[in-house]
Amino acid sequence: MIRNVGNLDRFARATTAAALAACSFLAPFPLETRMLAFAVPAVYLLFTALKGSCLGYRMMGSSTCPASASRQ
Repeated sequence: MIRNVGNLDRFARATTAAALAACSFLAPFPLETRMLAFAVPAVYLLFTALKGSCLGYRMMGSSTCPASASRQ
């Protein structure tokens, strides 16, 4: 998979994933609401931060990774 997420973007995604994961435990909402609103996006953001590739960026043809510009 081609990397299309830069280091600053990866850090922001990981930080946001941690905040959303905390909200999924601490928010005063029913369990289903917390899972859909906070846990699912947290898992996606953490996966994209660790993998370095974002499906949304790929579909839009966008990239925040400086290395991907030199590959094309």
